Amino acid sequence: MGIKTALPKSELYIYTAVLSLALLWAGSWIIEASSENINRKAVRENVKPGWHYFGRKMDASDFEWVMWFTTFRNHILFALSGHVIFAKICSMVSPKTGVDLFKNRSLIYMLYGSLAVLITMGWTYITLILSHCIILYSVALVKRKWLCFVAGLTSLATFKMEPFNTWQEGFVTGSFDLQDVLFYGGCGFSIMRCMSFALENCEKKDGNYSFIDLIKYNFYLPFFFFGPVMTFDRFHEQANNPNLTRKEREMWNITIHALVHLGAILVVDVFFHFLYILTIPSDLKLLKQLSDWSLAGLAYSNLVYDWVKSAVMFGVINTVSRLDHLDPPQPPKCITMLYVFAETHFDRGINDWLCKYVYDYIGENHDAIFKELLATICTFSVTTLWLGPCELVYIWSFFNCFGLNFELWVAKFFSLPPFSTIERNLMSEAMSRRIRGLFNAVNFWQIILYNVLALNSLGFAQLVTKRLLLKGFPLSTLSVLFVTYCGVQLIKERERRQALLDDPEPVPPPEEGKQKAE
Repeated sequence: MGIKTALPKSELYIYTAVLSLALLWAGSWIIEASSENINRKAVRENVKPGWHYFGRKMDASDFEWVMWFTTFRNHILFALSGHVIFAKICSMVSPKTGVDLFKNRSLIYMLYGSLAVLITMGWTYITLILSHCIILYSVALVKRKWLCFVAGLTSLATFKMEPFNTWQEGFVTGSFDLQDVLFYGGCGFSIMRCMSFALENCEKKDGNYSFIDLIKYNFYLPFFFFGPVMTFDRFHEQANNPNLTRKEREMWNITIHALVHLGAILVVDVFFHFLYILTIPSDLKLLKQLSDWSLAGLAYSNLVYDWVKSAVMFGVINTVSRLDHLDPPQPPKCITMLYVFAETHFDRGINDWLCKYVYDYIGENHDAIFKELLATICTFSVTTLWLGPCELVYIWSFFNCFGLNFELWVAKFFSLPPFSTIERNLMSEAMSRRIRGLFNAVNFWQIILYNVLALNSLGFAQLVTKRLLLKGFPLSTLSVLFVTYCGVQLIKERERRQALLDDPEPVPPPEEGKQKAE
């Protein structure tokens, strides 16, 4: 089946209507559960006074969202704004001092970033980061990839496992609310950047990159604490590009993206006043009283929210980096648009890093079953270390590793006769798309259930699974799958239209008889 295979418009209209009604239905259940259970102890502890003109309290159980857009909003905006203003001042002063900003702008970014980190975290934190940079730079000079991986992953493990992480954290003096987040965020992303530098240095044929190249790469402030990770080869090329001319309407697009992110923040805030999608799953007694549709809606909305949060957080940072003439990693693909494990991620920077240095390097074209198995095991092993080894992360990694391989196994199985023969000779392309959509619908819920346990809790994931697959069978199970199937077909239709825009079908030449008649 080709990606350009179309379905009748009337069929797509039915799918749209079914999906819209189902989302409204599930949403009404969640709103009702949020309103009726506001006085429960588990709910009351995780909500706070919200906007007064809504007359409702706000779900405040997500620390990251509160940190970014409430408690520390001004601090973060001040630091990022300072980065932009400092670079602008330097660009205005540089002609008078005789310093070519175009050739040294990455050095200017490094100076501001280092100064901001020093003021925020102290000289002991800077010293700790630099010590790891020096160790990994020394290893990079050997130009052995396996040694770079061993050294890099060992350094990363010292920030993810006891007692090494507590011992290193003890070097940082002072105490403030954001310290833990900044400490582990800055250290973790620094190690990933150092590993990227070391691996790219192994690929460099003539000589080595300098230590100052590593420092300029690591201490670029917008990426330092919260990511995303931009691989060294891309950063080095773009940060040292003397051509700073912008594309047509580029500033307009940057402004529009910034306004879209601001709108998304406001929409999420409004939703948090009516849909307590993060607080309700923490009360298992309440969950057992909810309908199957409510549980399905909660599981789905938790993943959508996490995508929105990642898109907004990285979008704010990316807006600043685009002002610096960089092309940062894009926000993650919307979870609603995903029905295959191969495209599932919540941090495109880490995903690109893993794909380049582990997954694609080992799996190559991803057609061989055993190579793919080895590639996914290695990829999720690194991911487990990055997230922090614990029981929940082990379970999450196992199921996602299994899902990625199971996709390949199923594709290989159905590519064999007689299935391939039946699809090619006895089945229309439209029917093939419908059958594939059924499998994709099942896969979509595997993605949700495998990832919601990491985003929320193992108990919530188990309860949703039991209700949808066992207690709710067959009515709830089949109805949810049918709604998901409708959504998958609409996603496929969007992909079809995009494929036609990217690769238009050739216009057939006019018939010979018509040409003569003219």
